[in-house]
Amino acid sequence: MKYVFDKITPRRATNSYKWDMAHNDDVLPMWVADMDFRTAPAVVEALRKRVEHGIFGYTKVPPAYYEAITDWFARRHGWQIEKDWIIYTSGVVPALSAVIKALTVPGDCILVQPPVYNCFFSSIRNNGCEIVENPLLYINETYRIDFAGLEQKASDPKVKLLLLCNPHNPAGRVWTRQELTRIGEICLRNDVIVIADEIHCELVYPGHTYTPFASISEEFLMHSVTCTSPSKAFNLAGLQIANIISADEYMRMKIDKAININEVCDVNPFGVEALMAAYNDGEEWLEELKHYLAINYSYLKTYFNEYLSEFPVVILEGTYLVWVDCSILKRRSKEIVEILLKDEKLWVNEGSMYGEAGEGFIRLNIACPRQVLIDGLDRLKRGLKEIILLPH
Repeated sequence: MKYVFDKITPRRATNSYKWDMAHNDDVLPMWVADMDFRTAPAVVEALRKRVEHGIFGYTKVPPAYYEAITDWFARRHGWQIEKDWIIYTSGVVPALSAVIKALTVPGDCILVQPPVYNCFFSSIRNNGCEIVENPLLYINETYRIDFAGLEQKASDPKVKLLLLCNPHNPAGRVWTRQELTRIGEICLRNDVIVIADEIHCELVYPGHTYTPFASISEEFLMHSVTCTSPSKAFNLAGLQIANIISADEYMRMKIDKAININEVCDVNPFGVEALMAAYNDGEEWLEELKHYLAINYSYLKTYFNEYLSEFPVVILEGTYLVWVDCSILKRRSKEIVEILLKDEKLWVNEGSMYGEAGEGFIRLNIACPRQVLIDGLDRLKRGLKEIILLPH
């Protein structure tokens, strides 16, 4: 491969949220969703040039920024986005919160499909809305949508929005065009707007295809809002850049107002430069990254089959976040995570963060050099085997 992903780049003492939150230097963090790889060289070079200028005042987002986004989605995903549909902001979570603020009033209900990204819950609550859960169905080491439940819950007139995670975190599903179409048809019948968090859209494994929800039909486009960012695919989360895509002018006006009310309407020069470099010149790097991640996942599956076969690994179709079924332990996820951290200095996420449907699971980040992954799996093996022997 042209790019090297095996190199370990030390991250401690860099004010890394992932690495410097642990007070013990022996802790191996495989929790929060950022990668331990240097970003694409094209991004580093663009940022280097911007730093050399030496002045970092208020930033005007140029036409080239919008062109980079529209060209990328047209080229890679066949989705024709118009410049006027795009509202930039500082992150997908602020974007979700602003969209909820714009399109609901306190007391409205919002549908989610847990286990799902934990910030969905906080964004709903922070806007004074109520959560309506339609849990995914866990069948044969993967997840399916409960369409009957979705239809029934969407029919409640208090339900105004569905927060869709596409691809899904933490379940690892890349929803098919057919599944997305059924979701959209149910929401259209019940006048529910779909808010699609598609931040993981580039991290899809062979045999699976990401479909932008809004690209399926004109009706879906006009009754949805899409939130995107290069942050997961290019490891740019700290640069605080994301986009809200809304074709409906009225909804877009309300969202723009909410973005300004929440004071997340400004972005920094590095985020702008990084997005343009990633989308214009980072495609080859991204494809090699995906290949490396796929091998990491294959290594993990082989490891579990050999040493941890009693712990089913949910099939990973997209993202770099592996969802592991630890129900055999008959312990709360939080307790499992605490034991792993205390005894093996391994930090993973407890499944209960993602709703009650995640209880009994843990989430493991495999976006790291293979040597680090092997270390993490060895710690996990020792820790889980020890927990099995512990008295209840």
